[in-house]
Amino acid sequence: MSASRNAVKTATRTDDLQTFTWVGKDKRGVVMKGEQSAKSINLVKAELRRQGITPEKVQPKKKPLFGGSGKAIKAGDIAVFSRQIATMMKSGVPIVGALEIIANGNKNPKMQALVNTIRADIQGGMSFSEALTKHPVYFDELYQNLVRAGETAGVLETVLDTIATYKENLEALKGKIKKAMFYPTMVVAVALLVSSILLVFVVPQFEEVFKSFGADLPAFTQMVVNLSRFMVSWWWLLLLFVVAAVMAFIAAKKRSVAFQHFLDRTVLKVPVIGQIMHNSSIARFARTLGVTFRAGVPLVEALGIVAGATGNIVYEQAVHRIRDDVAVGYPVNMSMKQVNLFPHMVIQMTAIGEEAGALDAMLFKVAEFYEQEVNNAVDALSSLLEPMIMVFLGVVVGGMVVAMYLPIFKLASVVG
Repeated sequence: MSASRNAVKTATRTDDLQTFTWVGKDKRGVVMKGEQSAKSINLVKAELRRQGITPEKVQPKKKPLFGGSGKAIKAGDIAVFSRQIATMMKSGVPIVGALEIIANGNKNPKMQALVNTIRADIQGGMSFSEALTKHPVYFDELYQNLVRAGETAGVLETVLDTIATYKENLEALKGKIKKAMFYPTMVVAVALLVSSILLVFVVPQFEEVFKSFGADLPAFTQMVVNLSRFMVSWWWLLLLFVVAAVMAFIAAKKRSVAFQHFLDRTVLKVPVIGQIMHNSSIARFARTLGVTFRAGVPLVEALGIVAGATGNIVYEQAVHRIRDDVAVGYPVNMSMKQVNLFPHMVIQMTAIGEEAGALDAMLFKVAEFYEQEVNNAVDALSSLLEPMIMVFLGVVVGGMVVAMYLPIFKLASVVG
């Protein structure tokens, strides 16, 4: 019987909160209005009376016709949330009050609902870490364990500040890499789109003109004309093939560990980009392990958590091997040497940190160095890609234009 009651209570706590608008009067008779998140109208009225406000009208907040559900919650939103709650708790604001302030100040309904759910769970008797475990999509195992360690040690404010800094650095690093990849990807996509338009709509017009010449076309022009005929007749098949290939790639990446391993290993071997990925994984490994270890998580457990934060399955498997070695008594630096992925400098700095009893501080130094390496490499890659992109555009679009005018030049030379 008690088990069923607990199940009912848990189910009740996990219900999504609803936002209500209210109008009421305070003790002086002044009309007041506002919004309140709760599970029912009665709870809103009870909360208003507790605050000395007599409720006159309470109703569910109307959702706008478009965009009412709000934007999806992204990693950047969680980073901002982490900084907000860390700042408020360090200022002495109780966690429930801090969560209420954050929820009311957030313009994204989904993020607002998430924060309100966490606040309701804490008010219902859960700890902060327990409330976070109900939302693993937004708060991963690393986040949950760090908060749990902070609560256990009585230094939650300090740990939250560390988490916020970690999240901000991680998002900055990811943003830097995405920014470097965005420009060339968009240029290539636009070049392919323009080429497709030329092949489908422009080249056929030129082909009609070429037929009136009554002469054989240059080989390059004939190749472009044949490609245009194929595009006009089978563009739908080509589009279907591209969509199917993309969907198959995404499905294989999600479901096949062997394909993920192949993809991540291949990326690490690509010139320039591979080195950026290496440095990025090392930076994430060092910073995440430093944060986790400083929060008081045991080293073996910390390594198990850190593995998934490296962003590359090759490094993830290597960190699991390091964890297994450390679990049977090997030093971290010796275990890192065995996996043959970490540079000599990283291994030596880790060894110095272990000997000096300052492993976390040394790992932060490693993270800062490799994050700067990634920043410099990304800037250099951007500079390197610009001329390469111009050459690509010239070859694709310019080559097509030249192919169309070759017969005209040939005809002009014969007439001349």
